[in-house]
Amino acid sequence: MRVSAKVRRQIKHRKRNAAGAKLNLVSLMDIFTILVFFLMVNQSEVRVLQNNKELTLPASVAETLPKENITITVQANKILVHERLVWQGSDKQSALAELDKIKQSIEQELKFHLDKKQQSGSVKTPEAGWPVTILGDASTEYALLKEVMAICAEVGYRDLSLAVEQKSKPVQAS
Repeated sequence: MRVSAKVRRQIKHRKRNAAGAKLNLVSLMDIFTILVFFLMVNQSEVRVLQNNKELTLPASVAETLPKENITITVQANKILVHERLVWQGSDKQSALAELDKIKQSIEQELKFHLDKKQQSGSVKTPEAGWPVTILGDASTEYALLKEVMAICAEVGYRDLSLAVEQKSKPVQAS
């Protein structure tokens, strides 16, 4: 029995397709490699401390970024330690008027966090002291910020950072 050329081509085609479809992974790996490099290159160095619309940070051209650690937010009528309210006053009440109460509540909260760190046992006290970042509203009196910094130093948080809005350096004409 003779098979026509057309039937032979159909049989040959069926044998080729019977082996199954092969998946080409090379192009897929190329796409993922490009994606990984894109994400690594475009990784941002900006750190967001807190999203608080009531707080306006002062502007600065400092290039060093704050470390991630305990934050103290100082506003005109409230003080937060690591997002926990430790003092709240009325709009007319000055924080400097209640400095003893503020000092006691900040010390208590900072000691609580310090005890929590030291209970783990594996963490040793740094030579420069424990780090803390202070987010002070731009309208906050410096005397209050100075008192908060002194309270932190008394407890053992001596590595102080003041958070600011980073602005670009002015261009100098040459």
